[in-house]
Amino acid sequence: MPRRKNPVVDMKDIVSLCKRRGFIFPGSEIYGGLANTYDLGPLGVEMLRNIVDSWWEFFVHQREEIYGLDTSILMSPRVWEASGHTESFNDLLVDCKNCQLRTRADHIIEDYLTKNGKSEKVEGRSAKELDTLINKYKIECPECGEFDWTPARAFNLLFKTHIGIIPGEKSTAYLRGEIAQGMFVNFKNVLDTMHPKLPFGLAQFGKAFRNEITLGNYIFRTLEFNLAEFEYFFDPNEQDWMEYFKFWKEQMVKWIVGLGVNEDHLRWRVHTDDERSHYSERTEDLDFRFPMGYKEMFGLAYRTDFDLRNHMEKSGVDMTYTNHKTGEKIIPHVVEPTFGINRVLFALLTDAYNEDGKRTVLELAPEIAPYKFAVFPLVRNKPEIVEKAREVFKHLNKDYNVAWDDRGNIGKRYLSQDEIGTPYCVTIDYDTLEDDTVTVRDRDTTEQERVPFRDIAI
Repeated sequence: MPRRKNPVVDMKDIVSLCKRRGFIFPGSEIYGGLANTYDLGPLGVEMLRNIVDSWWEFFVHQREEIYGLDTSILMSPRVWEASGHTESFNDLLVDCKNCQLRTRADHIIEDYLTKNGKSEKVEGRSAKELDTLINKYKIECPECGEFDWTPARAFNLLFKTHIGIIPGEKSTAYLRGEIAQGMFVNFKNVLDTMHPKLPFGLAQFGKAFRNEITLGNYIFRTLEFNLAEFEYFFDPNEQDWMEYFKFWKEQMVKWIVGLGVNEDHLRWRVHTDDERSHYSERTEDLDFRFPMGYKEMFGLAYRTDFDLRNHMEKSGVDMTYTNHKTGEKIIPHVVEPTFGINRVLFALLTDAYNEDGKRTVLELAPEIAPYKFAVFPLVRNKPEIVEKAREVFKHLNKDYNVAWDDRGNIGKRYLSQDEIGTPYCVTIDYDTLEDDTVTVRDRDTTEQERVPFRDIAI
């Protein structure tokens, strides 16, 4: 099936397929839902695990100088004070005085500019500047249509919680707003146990939480989300950060294109001085063309020695690295590639979605497809056919995640598996009983081939 040239997928088509076929469900749906939360269904969780496994293999297992970690979601609040998050991790919000809608000021301005074909820099603007833009364009509330906003004000994104069971003795804690800090605070532990030589990296995958107020855009921006990232430490006296920055940019693109994303739908964007995070000297985003336009999928930042230096000063623990050749002690600098895994899932679903009027197909790479094969007994009322199909299923299931499908006719089964991205369908019929051959049908070309079932492999 030929893919459309530069397809633009409608958001409602992706949302409908994901709900209908068990990829993504609205969070707390039976109670009316909870805004900006989503649950992964049986197929979504399989696809996410495949994405993470691919990331870990590409960036960790294939590189001897990168070590994995899995750090705690709850950390000492002093971590977030040292990192600057309790002071600087803010969004600017506005409220509609008429209907009480609360939203990010920059988002309603960006949405207005996009819909009206206007171009103006919004990222990194101050509260006063955002108020000026809202009044300049007389931007109405997207819920009630009124133009009556409160002034923009800062709102910290960290989720605050408490540790302890006695009300008067509870201590404040935060759900992590990023996963990087767990790697920085374990820097000395890794030095003491693994004795790595610079340059080296620390990598992890896990949940992060941000108390964001946002409108729509499906799983692009949610209250909790999955991140994968690594901190790549180096000696700034011996290595040029720009070389590492360039190298990791290339590797980030190589990985995501290898999973099936169209490189024409990617573009790098450099952060301005105003929008760049407090810890970064240079940040670039790898944007992807989502159904709602180009938005950030990955980030790459040069964090200098900001984090290690601050944690060393605030904790009193020596976070220096001793150069094995010169004996000199330094605080390493860091280049940090960050990957929004939920956004990778969204992007892969978007670029894989295809339809021609006769069928809808998710042209997912076999590496990330929820099922690699689907096994069909030609009929389900013949015990000998079903038994043989079970034998084929068990054979394939030793190495791959395999679907069993005996519902309806073969044609409907093909359409069903096409829609969830299964690369190959294997049909067991009467001839299989005689010679152990099966019909293997390719999802993308719809071509069929007769092969011995024990020879099937991806």
